[in-house]
Amino acid sequence: MKRFIFSLVFCVILSASLFAQSSTFSDKNVEYTFDLPEAAWKMTLKPSAATPNVEYVYGDRMDGFLQIGKITVKSDDLMSDVIQRETEQKLQFKPGFVAGREENFAGALKGKVTNYEFVQSGKNMSGRVYYLKADDTNVYVLRFTGLRDQLRTIRNQIDSIARTFKVKAS
Repeated sequence: MKRFIFSLVFCVILSASLFAQSSTFSDKNVEYTFDLPEAAWKMTLKPSAATPNVEYVYGDRMDGFLQIGKITVKSDDLMSDVIQRETEQKLQFKPGFVAGREENFAGALKGKVTNYEFVQSGKNMSGRVYYLKADDTNVYVLRFTGLRDQLRTIRNQIDSIARTFKVKAS
């Protein structure tokens, strides 16, 4: 009986600690929220009225780095065209850049996700970018980068952050 009670108490404590590790990001200077699955995600750039961008790192910048921004598009722009423009303007000039494929993505917001690889300081890196359509003219862009193997390891967390990303109710 003592063993059963000890096991039950242990499970309750473990469950409480697991739930306590996740948190929800929300700030008065941005129109969105998302859930952080682990306490290892630390904010490195807080949004302000002048700069509504947000940045997080997962432990160390090389292990996982998240930048969130918003782009305005024309209502008749295809998401593929938006991704191609972003790739041509921001990604293709990275050393060793290799583009991955585009995939549909669905969470609280729908959109597309792309992967890519590049080299930084002689290390194999990868990136995963989510383009989440908020409405006809606004797309939120979640850019994750990190060491290739490390980013692959936290892929479930990255997907979780993107799945829980949503625009605040007005």
